[in-house]
Amino acid sequence: MKSTLSKISKSFDLPVATMERWIRQGRIPVQKNGKECIYRKSVLNKWARAHNLTVTSFEENSMKGKETELENLLQVMKRGGVLNHLKGNTVEDVLKTALDNMPIFSIGAKEALFTKLLEREKLTSTGIGRGIAIPHPRIPLADVVIHPAITTCFFEKPIDFEAIDKRPVFVMFVLLSPSIKIHLHLLSKLSYCVRSNKFVEFLKTYPASEQLFKKIYDFERQHDIGDN
Repeated sequence: MKSTLSKISKSFDLPVATMERWIRQGRIPVQKNGKECIYRKSVLNKWARAHNLTVTSFEENSMKGKETELENLLQVMKRGGVLNHLKGNTVEDVLKTALDNMPIFSIGAKEALFTKLLEREKLTSTGIGRGIAIPHPRIPLADVVIHPAITTCFFEKPIDFEAIDKRPVFVMFVLLSPSIKIHLHLLSKLSYCVRSNKFVEFLKTYPASEQLFKKIYDFERQHDIGDN
């Protein structure tokens, strides 16, 4: 859902400055995007109850409570953006640097995501082979991630992810989603792309963001990627 900071503050009967500080500190499950604030009503209500706060009302968006439609890969990758020449010597280094450079999350949210991404890597490497990794939390975090995003990160130098084929990783796609359904939907589409030899060779050219997005657009249109 979307609303203004002023309206959300009135719902909590709190000063706007207090809400701004909480969002900046990552203390409240609300993301600020320009003049709009994005949140999940159920998550925010649960957070309010846990902190003994009373919520009077919320302005719903045009979706009117309906589940957001599944987006295509291009939309989600554009939202996450592309990071080039990402520095780091370890998996922890590149994950932290990637999160630090993602403007769509607060400091508190980034810390939570970093912890969950590391937990997932310790469980088993997200290096899928051929120099590619797809880091993601083991369980989607609905209270942190409101809209799905895939951030493409090209490394300054290859990193050992302990991938299944032992090859060092040169590019990773950080996949963040608010639900298992959305996660599986996007993972299926992305996996379809990276199974293509031509697509992997294209990635090795370290394309600019515009080139990458055009390739994704063409790939989705030509192959009509579904949920495999």
